[in-house]
Amino acid sequence: MVYSPLKPSIYSLGGIFLALGMMVVAKFYEEIMNIKAFFYITLFVELCVLGFILAFLYFNYSYMSALIVYVGYQVTFLFGSYLVRMETVALKKTALLSFADIAKQKGYLFGLVASYLFYKILDFFDTTKKQIQVYDLHFGLFLLELVIIWLVFKSFIKR
Repeated sequence: MVYSPLKPSIYSLGGIFLALGMMVVAKFYEEIMNIKAFFYITLFVELCVLGFILAFLYFNYSYMSALIVYVGYQVTFLFGSYLVRMETVALKKTALLSFADIAKQKGYLFGLVASYLFYKILDFFDTTKKQIQVYDLHFGLFLLELVIIWLVFKSFIKR
């Protein structure tokens, strides 16, 4: 729905640039496989997400918002493999990895349940236009992203 203004050929270009970008990131693993880089890349990814949420809220449904959101997702996906690999290196112990993965899945499930309830509440108030529902959902995503950025800082600050 957010991407509806884009032509399908954009997705092919996005995939090409994503694959090339992921190869470039992988080339630099030796330099970026450390906690400091992990913090900065994690923060960069979350700020990108915040940026394209704000862009969508500002531009609403337009070619510009669709392009910004699509490019933003591609940029965040660019670092996906690195973040997963660095998480494995940083956590080292299987028990910690298991804890982190379970926590991520709990967050994912909570988000899905919350979005389901959000849409049901909108249905109850007879807000049935899908574009309005998706737009309104982005206000919650904005707040959630602020919490995530705060938690990133909190997680990396030495006590």
